[in-house]
Amino acid sequence: MKASTFFPISDWITRYRLNDFRWDAQAGLTVGVMLVPQGMAYGLLAGLPPIYGLYASIVPLFLYAFFGTSRHLSVGPVALVSLLVVTGVSAFAEPGSERFIALAVGTALLAGLIQILLGVFRLGFMVNFLSHPVMSGFTSAAAFIIGMSQLKYLLGIDLPQSNQIQRIGAGLIQNIGGIHWLTVAIGLAGIGLILFLRRIRKTIPGALITVALGIAVVWGFRLDLHGVDIVGVVPQGLPSFGVPKVSFQDFQQLLPLALTICLISFIESLAIARALETKHNTYKVIPNQELIALGITKMGGAFFQAAPTTGSFTRSAVNDSSGARTGISSIVASLVVALTLLFLTPFFFYLPKALLASVIVVAVIGLVDYQEAAHLWKTDRRDFYTLLATFLATLTLGIQSGVLIGIVLSLALMLYSNSRPHVAVLGRLPNTAHYRNITRFGEARQQNDLLIFRFDAQLYFGNSSFFQDNIQQLLLTQQGTLKAFVLDCSSISDIDSSGMRVFAKLIKDLEEKGVELFLADVIGPVRDKLVTFGLLEKVGEDHLFFSVHEAVEAFNQRKSG
Repeated sequence: MKASTFFPISDWITRYRLNDFRWDAQAGLTVGVMLVPQGMAYGLLAGLPPIYGLYASIVPLFLYAFFGTSRHLSVGPVALVSLLVVTGVSAFAEPGSERFIALAVGTALLAGLIQILLGVFRLGFMVNFLSHPVMSGFTSAAAFIIGMSQLKYLLGIDLPQSNQIQRIGAGLIQNIGGIHWLTVAIGLAGIGLILFLRRIRKTIPGALITVALGIAVVWGFRLDLHGVDIVGVVPQGLPSFGVPKVSFQDFQQLLPLALTICLISFIESLAIARALETKHNTYKVIPNQELIALGITKMGGAFFQAAPTTGSFTRSAVNDSSGARTGISSIVASLVVALTLLFLTPFFFYLPKALLASVIVVAVIGLVDYQEAAHLWKTDRRDFYTLLATFLATLTLGIQSGVLIGIVLSLALMLYSNSRPHVAVLGRLPNTAHYRNITRFGEARQQNDLLIFRFDAQLYFGNSSFFQDNIQQLLLTQQGTLKAFVLDCSSISDIDSSGMRVFAKLIKDLEEKGVELFLADVIGPVRDKLVTFGLLEKVGEDHLFFSVHEAVEAFNQRKSG
């Protein structure tokens, strides 16, 4: 087995050139500068001291460069996972406390272990059971909750720690009289400046510029003495190595949260990585290896006091637009954060928390996927209502409940679709050997004594009754005139034992009615199963044809003969 299977970096590092480093260094520096204020903001959002957001921006980035298959994905703390951490861990400990920090880091360790196991056993396909409308509804609702959760910093008031929008709204109404208007002005100015700089050019480190100006203003006018909440002392130095202080019982309590983070972080990262892969088309993103890589970044980070991390859409986009060629850009970005921790943390003392909140608010604006909702309203109402149900459930019941409901909805819709697949009665197009659905092709013609039926799905226990009911209804409409029944098997990819029972009953029913059964376009695996169950012998080899037209011609010849 090739080394690149375990260490994808070995696939490109031998071809690395000095010119590549110039671009990687430029992109890494840009992302690193962007990551400093974002990391602190997401640390605060996760219920941790801001410094822990920077801790999560070093080791995970470094490790992903070695184990990840995307050359442009930028991992680290993100808004959605940070919100999951604060809502999940706060059920067991007070945000910001030593116990809370230990559990948050323990969550990263557990989620990473789960992702590695899923990757090793090649279970990456499981994320396909969470549909895009469900993910869109979930992330849009999460963006609203994240934005609302930052109001306590933007308005300078106390609000309840909750991931249910009605509780946050009720707290806002109760405390609205205590709004600190100077804090509001700082927060709104921060949002406006970041958006303005982004509009000029996306690669401008708007958040860092805003934070730097904010620190200077607060320090110069000593606004902290006028009620502006600041970060205060930020510990200097790199995170130390240590085993997360969590027990087996803690892991049991954290398991639902870790599973949720594992699922959401993988879906988010894979979507970003595939989008960038399509853009460049010079490398291949391997889902199961991505699971392993993301798991390693979480586990490795946990030993250096890092909360759960995942791929960031905004930083990955900036990494790409800044000219990144390989994962070396992530290593450079992690070094920028490390140097910040070593030498620059004293400068963050006067950083107003309102500006960190503004960084988060601007970042989550893009998560509200109103375009997808509008598109689905026009094209697929069922998927629109699925999106809406997930959106409302997440808003009102909470993040984890929203994820669970979304998964249940995805599976329920998949099962419903599979249990009621498309079926068609076929007729012959004039002067051709082609047969088409009579409801879609008005010119298609049927014979009075012949019924041609197509079933567009595998025949299994979930839809066998639907198959049987449709055929029985059709047989009743042509009772007395029907002489032959042609089953077009071109779309039947598989049959299980339940399907075989229904198939056997069809053979018996047609035989009792004196109707011949013809099978057309049966694929190899289905034919093998018909032989195994002894049903092909009952149908007869002479009633098996390569196409519908051949089956119809054979029936007409027998009838005329």
